[in-house]
Amino acid sequence: MRQYSADLTPPWKKPQPPAPEVAAEPGLVVEEPGTGFCGAVIRCEAGTVTLEDRFGKHRVFPLEPRGFLLEGRVVTLVRPAAGPRRPARTASGSVAVPGARARVARAGRIYVEGRHDAELVEKVWGDDLRIEGVVVEYLEGVDDLPSIVDSFAPGPDARLGVLVDHLVPGSKEWRIAESVTSEHALVVGHPYIDIWEAVKPSSVGIEAWPRVPRGQDWKTGVCRALGWRVANTGEAWQRILGAVRSYKDLEPELLGRVEQLIDFVTATAGGEA
Repeated sequence: MRQYSADLTPPWKKPQPPAPEVAAEPGLVVEEPGTGFCGAVIRCEAGTVTLEDRFGKHRVFPLEPRGFLLEGRVVTLVRPAAGPRRPARTASGSVAVPGARARVARAGRIYVEGRHDAELVEKVWGDDLRIEGVVVEYLEGVDDLPSIVDSFAPGPDARLGVLVDHLVPGSKEWRIAESVTSEHALVVGHPYIDIWEAVKPSSVGIEAWPRVPRGQDWKTGVCRALGWRVANTGEAWQRILGAVRSYKDLEPELLGRVEQLIDFVTATAGGEA
């Protein structure tokens, strides 16, 4: 004879077992199973949580028991305990991933022209680059760029991206960049004579970057025009770098080129990032 349970309560009316409680910290990626919306927490208020998906779309959901999936597991999101708030964004504007470990370095690299360029890229994009496993190295100059590319031997799984100063049509830098023909190497640049100019003047506290007569050392001329110590341009750079808090302090012409290089280097051989 068949055995029947004495409990005749329909399954959908039976109480669900409690789910683990997880603090809705900024950057935590979860899925709301009812809608399938997946995104990172950007804000958690009394009774609600706001998620942002990979396309920048925002959705607000109630903080209900067993209301979300975390890595495929049912969880209950709760409001984080009071305390110092973690930044929801990295300096580059990407969603921050608290506790993320740096990825093992890729074979691909990004080269930038000069130490100052490398320091600026690290300050704004450093978190993103570590998660992606991209190492940034600096070039002393671009004169030997074709031979450097040949020595690196870029390939489908070891792409090379290069950021060049003053890359404008007809310039020496333009002609050198044009000589790099590998499909696995990408040379891009910004129009500024020096990376200093890629920092917005308002962020540094000046109205505009001075115009330096042709033939003069640009950094020295800038320091002289602004009344900064001419003998120590490194000190001036630290002053400029210290004024940079995020991508908002940089000119779009630089932002777009660095993002382009990161996308290029992190793309797979099949063309997908």
